[in-house]
Amino acid sequence: MKVHEFETIVNKLHMETWDSKHRIAYFVHNGTRIVKTMRSHGKGKFIPEHLIRKQLHLDQDQFTGLYSCSIGEPEYIEILTKKGVIEEEKKQTDAPADKDKKAEQPSA
Repeated sequence: MKVHEFETIVNKLHMETWDSKHRIAYFVHNGTRIVKTMRSHGKGKFIPEHLIRKQLHLDQDQFTGLYSCSIGEPEYIEILTKKGVIEEEKKQTDAPADKDKKAEQPSA
């Protein structure tokens, strides 16, 4: 994997980046850093694709889809949710109504 391919993925997933000894990229969902990946600085350097793929929690087909544009950010979020990396958003239940029912019951 080349540097421009890595940057394509970073831009596509709207990852936050930070430059230090390496170029670090974080995938943020609902204000929480979910995934971290990084590459060394330098033009044309070879980046071990299998490491980036594992850091992004993708199998080979999903990783190929991410680079070839068949997988975007919404699909990536769905993949991470199915794999349990992102917790599913809990739907709000009728908790206030249940609380009212308990309040109406006489204490023993």
